[in-house]
Amino acid sequence: MPTCPVKRGRSLRGETEDRVSLTDLSSVLWRSRELLELLLFKLEEEQLLLAAGRSRWLAHATREVEVVLDQIRQTEVARAAYAQAVAGELGLPLEASLGELADAAPAPWSDLLHQHRKAFLTLTAEISTMADTNRDLLTAGQRAARETMLAFAGTVETYSAQGKTVSGGVRRPSLVDEAI
Repeated sequence: MPTCPVKRGRSLRGETEDRVSLTDLSSVLWRSRELLELLLFKLEEEQLLLAAGRSRWLAHATREVEVVLDQIRQTEVARAAYAQAVAGELGLPLEASLGELADAAPAPWSDLLHQHRKAFLTLTAEISTMADTNRDLLTAGQRAARETMLAFAGTVETYSAQGKTVSGGVRRPSLVDEAI
């Protein structure tokens, strides 16, 4: 587990000791929020490429999403370490949630931690929705490409009772617009 830089000073309970402050936790929470907003932006870029059919840049957009996800994972490790240290200072279990930390923290930290929590809930909901939409667009694009290729192959694929794809026989003649 990574170590957090500690400072010598008064703990939240008034004792002098090495500690991680609420300022440190808040700083890493701000960084996490920035990264989640960047992830949402990158997912929206990916969605615009998918919706516009611009598959040429899709690999780049996906790579950028993966880079941001890696940064989020790294920041999450630091956030967990800071939150654990602050939980200990507040006399809470080391696995305390952000909501529990906010409830136990003194003012003005309590309000700030509640605001962070609310922002995280909002951002994660938006990210989930955007990721689901992107997944649907990818699936629809894959299905359309597969159906187009099957139209030229002369067979049709359907699903068996077990859910596996099977060849459904010979396809009827189709009219193809060569101008496309």
